[in-house]
Amino acid sequence: MKPPAEETMADAMQLAIGLLTASLDSPELEAWAAAAFTPHDADGLGNFMAGLHVVSALLLRELHEVTGQPPEAALQKLAIMAEHRRGTPFAD
Repeated sequence: MKPPAEETMADAMQLAIGLLTASLDSPELEAWAAAAFTPHDADGLGNFMAGLHVVSALLLRELHEVTGQPPEAALQKLAIMAEHRRGTPFAD
């Protein structure tokens, strides 16, 4: 029997938050969390991706409320910062 949709989404959001939190600590912990938390079945992976989407949308809304920046501008700035951090040629 499948768990209720609310429980499934809550679990997926917890996994997403765990992965995002681990990424703040170190690349090693992020790699471990990605391997440990990412489901390997199609349903679990789909739920996990939905959880990541919901958490990202909530964080983006919070960022908008705090900074007043439109979500599009915040996403662009975050993308540029991520590219700089990685040292990719698209960062300039």
